[in-house]
Amino acid sequence: METSIVEVIQLTLQVAIVATAIILIPGILIAYALARSSFKGKRIVSSIVGITLVLPPTAVGYLLLQVFAANGPLGENTLGFDLNILLTWKAAVLAAAVMALPLVVRTARVAFEGVDPELEKMARTLGFGPVKTFTHFSLPLAFRGLVAAAILGFTRAVGEFGATVIIAGNIPGQTQTIASAIFSAQQVGNDTEAYVLLSIAIVIGFVAIFSAESLSESKLTK
Repeated sequence: METSIVEVIQLTLQVAIVATAIILIPGILIAYALARSSFKGKRIVSSIVGITLVLPPTAVGYLLLQVFAANGPLGENTLGFDLNILLTWKAAVLAAAVMALPLVVRTARVAFEGVDPELEKMARTLGFGPVKTFTHFSLPLAFRGLVAAAILGFTRAVGEFGATVIIAGNIPGQTQTIASAIFSAQQVGNDTEAYVLLSIAIVIGFVAIFSAESLSESKLTK
């Protein structure tokens, strides 16, 4: 049982880390655009990015399954080759990334909105271009909030279940994460393993939320 739990934890962390790494840069750029830009269709973009927050995770998983199915837009019959996504750890990463993205974007957007736009305008008057203003001023000033966004996105990826189980399955040693392992343990009446995994999930979640809250509080006290 111990080896199984270790494997589940390792795979869960692997999936969550890769998923967070994939969405972090796009999420920050989208958040900055939503926080600072006014463009036609802004509300539509914001709604599309955040829609997985209100959709049932199983619905998101089913949609991803249809996209990557053999006859789907990104399926083998359509592309002429197999991306080898379904029922692999890569599918778990995809599901976790899709479900975590809106949380990253929303948290990062709040961080950028907390940066005084006058400071960015001053940077522009001093000769800094848009990119340098973003990298030298906006990012550093919003850094704590962006770290909090990454932490919350990672935590969401760790806890993902509904979309993952549909597109990646629940294969021990291959796609079984903490959430799906708890489900499996409960289904077979293995309460001991379920409680151990639950305790680990609670610890990870608590540490992540505590860290994010600490970053927010330290930002406010400055």
